[in-house]
Amino acid sequence: MSYVPALPDVTRYTWWGDVPEGLFTKTDLARQGFKPGSEPVGQVLYHGNSYAPLYEADRALPKRACSPAQRAVLDRARSLRRECRRCGVRRDYPLGRGRWCEPCACSVAAFAIHDGAQQHARQALAEDGTVLLVVADDPDAPGATGPATVAVVGLQDGHLLYAAEAGQHSSTQRADVVDQLDTLLAGRRVLTESDRDEGHRIASRLLDNGERPRPAGTTDAHPWVWGGGTVATFWREWFAWTDHPGSYYPSMPWRAGIDLPWPRTAAADHDARHLATLVQQIADGSSPVWPGALWMADQKGQPDLSLPHVRAAAERMVAV
Repeated sequence: MSYVPALPDVTRYTWWGDVPEGLFTKTDLARQGFKPGSEPVGQVLYHGNSYAPLYEADRALPKRACSPAQRAVLDRARSLRRECRRCGVRRDYPLGRGRWCEPCACSVAAFAIHDGAQQHARQALAEDGTVLLVVADDPDAPGATGPATVAVVGLQDGHLLYAAEAGQHSSTQRADVVDQLDTLLAGRRVLTESDRDEGHRIASRLLDNGERPRPAGTTDAHPWVWGGGTVATFWREWFAWTDHPGSYYPSMPWRAGIDLPWPRTAAADHDARHLATLVQQIADGSSPVWPGALWMADQKGQPDLSLPHVRAAAERMVAV
């Protein structure tokens, strides 16, 4: 395929989701029986390093005598640019590529995060050999005692693969635990409970003071510490509780009077089995969702993200 360089002094878009509503490539216009009626007003990157010029649909010309049906299609497309695809409210300005009004855009963003959590849970379950590592502290022990027990279970079946007392920092027992985890978890995707906890239930607490995990993709003596995702994040995004009425981004309800759907005891093996079950419930949709989730509270129905360009627009919102 030949390289198509960028046009000078024309706005560039590096992703299709950024392209404003109403701009189309020549090919897109041709599929609808039209051709460009003006100079390009934008260009979008495709196939790595080529740019496709973008033209305004409002100024498109029929490739041949425009039939009433074609004109009706174009008129309808122009009208829909100002109508929210979810609730039907009309604005006096184009609503953008996703075509949502402002309130619906927030609800759609919240739902996209929620839907993404289910996809992540399903992907984790679909990967052979995925395991769940839980590091538990003693909630009844006074002071900062550090990890008490550690356990590993298979994510798909909850089968216990490893359980041990964590030992003290710098002890032979702790070193043995870390060595055994290095061997058991080598080459596996490892989910953990949470790296946002105020206590000691995070994998990095097993390492001696001063050691810290490195980002995924870098050389690390203990790659399982970084992990392949956290179940608490899956649940937070699925449950969709927010700490502010105007926010669509979910938070952990640590101090909101909401019970977590898994136990947090000193027995890591017990807690790990419950967490594995929670991932399965998120994947099959049976885990409860917060009744105040935006797309439920506004009573306008579950957003439809079945069209690829609609899903892309929603994902673009939550990625910002």
